[in-house]
Amino acid sequence: MRNLSTFIVLPTLVVSGVVSAQKSTIYTYELKNFDKALYLYNDHQYKSAQLLFESVKGKEVSEEIKADCAYYIANCAIRNNEPNADVLMERFVNDYPTSTKQNQAYIEVAHYYFDQANYPKALQWFDKVDEGYLSQSDLDKYNFQKGYSYFNAKRKKEATTYFNKVLNSKEYGSQAKYYLGFMAYEGDDYKEATKYFDEVSGEEKYKEKLSYYQADMNFKLGNFQKAIDLGNQAMPKSNALEQSELNKIIGESYFNLKKYDQAIPFLVKYKGKKGKWNNTDYYQLGYAYYQQKDYENAISQFNKIIEGNDFVAQNAYYHLGQSYLNTDKKQQALNAFKNASEMPFDAAIQEDASLNYAKLSYDIGNSYQTVPAVLLDFLNKYPNNASKAEVEKLLIDSYISTKNYSEALVLLEKNKSAENKLAYQKVLFYRGLELYSQGSYDEALNMFKKSISENKSQEFTARATYWKAESEYTTNKFQEALLSYKQFQTMANAKETVEFKNSNYQIAYAYFKLKEYDSAAKSFQLQIDQAKEDKMRLTDSYMRLGDCQFVLTKYWPAMDAYNKAIELKSVDSDYAFFQKAISYGFVGKNDKKIEELNTFVQNYKKSQYRDDALYELGNTYVADQKEALGIKAYDQLISEYKGGSFTAKAILKEGLIYYNSDRNDQALVKFKKVAADYPKTPEALEAVATARLIYVDNGKIDEYATWVRTLDFVDVTNADLENDTFEAASKQFDQNNTKQAIAGYSNYISKFPNGMHALESNFKLGQLLFDEGSTTKAIPNYEYVINQSRSEYTEQSLSRLSSIYLKEKNTDKAIPVLLRLENEAEFPQNKTYAQSNLMKLYYDKKDYANAVNYADKVLANPKTDETIKSDAQIIVARAAMQTGNEDKAKEAYAKLATTSKGELAAESLYYDAYFKNKESKFEASNEAIQKLAKNYSGYKYFGAKGLVVMAKNFYGLKDSYQATYILDNVIQNFKDYPDVVSEAQNELARIKAEEAKTNSSIVK
Repeated sequence: MRNLSTFIVLPTLVVSGVVSAQKSTIYTYELKNFDKALYLYNDHQYKSAQLLFESVKGKEVSEEIKADCAYYIANCAIRNNEPNADVLMERFVNDYPTSTKQNQAYIEVAHYYFDQANYPKALQWFDKVDEGYLSQSDLDKYNFQKGYSYFNAKRKKEATTYFNKVLNSKEYGSQAKYYLGFMAYEGDDYKEATKYFDEVSGEEKYKEKLSYYQADMNFKLGNFQKAIDLGNQAMPKSNALEQSELNKIIGESYFNLKKYDQAIPFLVKYKGKKGKWNNTDYYQLGYAYYQQKDYENAISQFNKIIEGNDFVAQNAYYHLGQSYLNTDKKQQALNAFKNASEMPFDAAIQEDASLNYAKLSYDIGNSYQTVPAVLLDFLNKYPNNASKAEVEKLLIDSYISTKNYSEALVLLEKNKSAENKLAYQKVLFYRGLELYSQGSYDEALNMFKKSISENKSQEFTARATYWKAESEYTTNKFQEALLSYKQFQTMANAKETVEFKNSNYQIAYAYFKLKEYDSAAKSFQLQIDQAKEDKMRLTDSYMRLGDCQFVLTKYWPAMDAYNKAIELKSVDSDYAFFQKAISYGFVGKNDKKIEELNTFVQNYKKSQYRDDALYELGNTYVADQKEALGIKAYDQLISEYKGGSFTAKAILKEGLIYYNSDRNDQALVKFKKVAADYPKTPEALEAVATARLIYVDNGKIDEYATWVRTLDFVDVTNADLENDTFEAASKQFDQNNTKQAIAGYSNYISKFPNGMHALESNFKLGQLLFDEGSTTKAIPNYEYVINQSRSEYTEQSLSRLSSIYLKEKNTDKAIPVLLRLENEAEFPQNKTYAQSNLMKLYYDKKDYANAVNYADKVLANPKTDETIKSDAQIIVARAAMQTGNEDKAKEAYAKLATTSKGELAAESLYYDAYFKNKESKFEASNEAIQKLAKNYSGYKYFGAKGLVVMAKNFYGLKDSYQATYILDNVIQNFKDYPDVVSEAQNELARIKAEEAKTNSSIVK
């Protein structure tokens, strides 16, 4: 067994020797491959080197060689940007912790990433390096690159630490000083920055950049001339972005040196941050233009400052206001000063802006606040201002100039100082006029009385006395009015007032209403003698003089007055002609009367007095025993006026003519027609009574009874009781015993609802109830009257009933009554009343076609009152706007503007501005809005709408500041008008969207 073992061992030993020799050969071979790989690595052939290193590492080599291979494999992976390079290097560090190349691996990888400008990655590897194993040259490179990596990461503290370590390095010292200087510059430590920059300023590679930084530093240090010099030096060598900044530095340096003319060319060339200027940029350029008195260019820059709320913005807005003043653009100046006055950053600027705002408000008006409120606010805020006395005078005048009397009174009531007494009297007077024009006569009367009691101005005391009389007259206090008119005429300053020329006219009418016709005639004559230039009142005075003489039975003087009225060819000449014709009858000249009436009928075919003339002509013929001609006149009347108030009378007259000439059959035909066609009228009652006489005379009582039973208003059996009941009520009515008369007529109607006096009883009961204020109770009585055949009561009942429905806002019932009144009215004022109210009701119902139709009728009537014409024009205008017919609306508003007052005038002015804006007539549109603000500031709604149009105008004029400022104020100050605020918000959003494209200060 032992021999076998020895035999076996020997070959093993031999083999072992052979293997050992072979291993040495292979090892030597691998070292050569390692050296070859190292050569390839140093020759930057990293991929080939990596493959060879991996091959060597896979062979049986020493641990040191394996470690070196792992090191180089990882390094090659890094240089080839392989994704697992980090893993390979970490694996090398972990697998070979004792390798001498471990620290070198960290530093080389760090340097590699640094060279690739991957500074965050470089920092990761620099942090792994053990500085103690680095040579001095390697340590300088390490400190600089690590410092720069921190600098790039904006970790200035760490960067400073590492840069300071290489300040004395020949290779890296200059670069470190440059970056230390740059960090000091960025941190506004200009002293430290200058120190470092000066140390490297001699080196060519830093000169270009240093000029820029030094220019900026000197600017920020206040060394403006040096900043200018350095900036100009740097300009040719700088890129476009740096040139923009240098233009800003140089321009602003000149600006701070107050060399504005030299600043402008540089400021203009500045491109802004990311292509946008901020508010300070616009302010500086604008102020430079302002100082050069180039106000238009100053305005162009200042008005680009939108939403500014700081010291710069306040200065800009103040100087914008001054620029506008210097170019006579007062509305724009007002807005700018208002804005500056609301900012607290500079108290002196705020006070002066407030003063300018107050003065301009007085000068051109103010849509934001009442002018008195602006002036009072200034006085309260700045009681010691040098212009206090001037502003106080403006305050007094403003109460009147703004026509905002109601608010002025509120302010004056709170400030009843002695110096304001005169203003108080004037405002009371003008507020009275305003209320009078609005139909609030009792309130107006109170204002005039209070104005008189102040008695600080003889002129306004006299005028207030006159209008006190007017208010009394309008409220039917004729005796009080007469006394007030006479008192006015005796006042010292009365003759100097505009009211004096019409005072005799008003006195005459007061006498006329009091039925003192002799005194009225004398006063009308005085008016004629003293005011012949007033054709309207002259004509009316002649006619009323004629009426007075007519009533006084002085017919010849009456005819003379009527003739004078006819000669003036007024719209009422038909009335004068008719009255003159009638007068001839009273002086025994029936032939002349007949001649004149025939002439009237021939010449005045559309006169409202034509039916009167035909009736009177018939009566006159009958009186002259020319019955045939009389009947002919009556027949013409009946033919032309089938539903007229004289028709029943004319038929009755014909019946009476036949009766008196024993033509009973013809008479009965006429009487029966009256009874059938006009039941319950007084004419019907007389016709029945006269017919009864014919039947009695002929002994045909049964026929009479049979006929009468067909009439529902005649009750033969109860006739006496009915008459007694009616007469009892009428007696109380005649004696003005209202309560007893109401009870009496109510009793009659209750007992005899279809009685012969039912028509008259219902009418009179309606009148009594209406007059005592029980208008709703009067409705059934008036409805009864209008539902019967036409009578002398129909027209007045229609008028009263429609007024009740209008007061109760019962449109559906008012319209049909007004339509009847329009068609049946004989008095033109009732027809006009019906048409004007139908016009308003249809408009309220949004029936614009009918509204315009009636408005056109009202406007076509030459006798329509100017106030009603204004109502018609506004309805035409508003309806046209509602239906999109802006051309017609524009025409209507233009006509309205010439006659309207108060709110209607404000509305017409607003639309004048609106249409001019539509036509791009922006400046003309603004003029209309300024007029609106100055004269009608009390009408806030149209003032607010006008401001929105003004904003659109300014944007159209490329004044974005004015536009946005106005819109902001509308949104803040007019929340009571949501439609206006909404329009302003939409317009503001549109403008901001456009402006945000060029101004970085605008918040989107």
